Amino acid sequence: MKKTPINELHKELGGKLIDFGGWELPVLYTSIIEEHNAVRENAGLFDVSHMGEITIKGRDAKDFVNYLITNDIKNMKEQQIIYTPMCYQDGGTVDDLLVYKKNEQDYFLVVNASNVLKDFKWISDQVKDFKVTINNVSNDYAQIAIQGPKAEMILQKLTSTSLQQITFFTFNEAVDINGIKALVSRTGYTGEDGFEIYADAKDGSELFSLLLHAGKDHGILPCGLGARDTLRFESALPLYGHELTKDITPVEAGLTYFIKPEKDKFIGKDKIVKQIEEKPKRRLVGFEMIDKGIARSEYTVLDEEGNKIGFVTSGSFSPSLQKNLGLALVERSYRKRDTLIYIEVRNKIKQAKVVKKPFYKKKYKK
Repeated sequence: MKKTPINELHKELGGKLIDFGGWELPVLYTSIIEEHNAVRENAGLFDVSHMGEITIKGRDAKDFVNYLITNDIKNMKEQQIIYTPMCYQDGGTVDDLLVYKKNEQDYFLVVNASNVLKDFKWISDQVKDFKVTINNVSNDYAQIAIQGPKAEMILQKLTSTSLQQITFFTFNEAVDINGIKALVSRTGYTGEDGFEIYADAKDGSELFSLLLHAGKDHGILPCGLGARDTLRFESALPLYGHELTKDITPVEAGLTYFIKPEKDKFIGKDKIVKQIEEKPKRRLVGFEMIDKGIARSEYTVLDEEGNKIGFVTSGSFSPSLQKNLGLALVERSYRKRDTLIYIEVRNKIKQAKVVKKPFYKKKYKK
């Protein structure tokens, strides 16, 4: 298995390590619920060094990135970040990613860990006549996320850079954190305020330790993949391989806001625009279990008569709301709130109802 630069430290801290898409990563340290609550109430620290980083540089970098993605970077400012899907010609999703703009000829893409090689190949194959250089720099970085209402206060102890100046979806690539040079952004995948820190791989463990020490009197906890999933799930943030796949378009996943049909061209535009205009046959909905049970990913969703109408993409107990909730891709006519649906949970049919998403009100610092 691949290991992040912080792997040994996870073992020292008592992390329970599992195989996550070929990476050895902590699923938890103490308990998922304890770590989840630390992020909601205080702060949590995540090793996300397995995420991928790809640079696109050159004369045509801006036009090329804009061609790859559904969102529009035409009016992006330097040090700004956007979230965007990236699609195949048929509208299916290659990945969802973040685009960091350093300047007109230098972009930094953050992609999902399981997709790094696939994305790098896909991007490289689209170059054609664009004058760009593409590099997979994933192994150069340790990436650490500090999330929660006390994240800013804790990180501020370690740097003279004003973190208030790093506003939501912006970054500063020249932050000194106790002598460690880092790029620091403010996006978040938990529904809480927080920062992502990109530093040289060799500095990863020291940085993780520094942050834990700085937050020790403020309730910070190291957090694993388990809490990362329950936190993003409550905020109804998509996870590639679940809410987005090569067979699920961003329109079906409810991400039309991040699609800009007025752009001249982008890969998959014809299929995606047509789907927006005609309305997709399937929609991603949130649901709450009425009967006891947790609906897990890929469980079948049925109508009253027992006909299959879709499937669960993610499902979990929600620590913040104390409910069993889920996300499901269902036939469009079942998308309205309070519609009853039925889910096959371990060979038993359980009743649920469609509810508004996100389940948890996001608390980003805008």
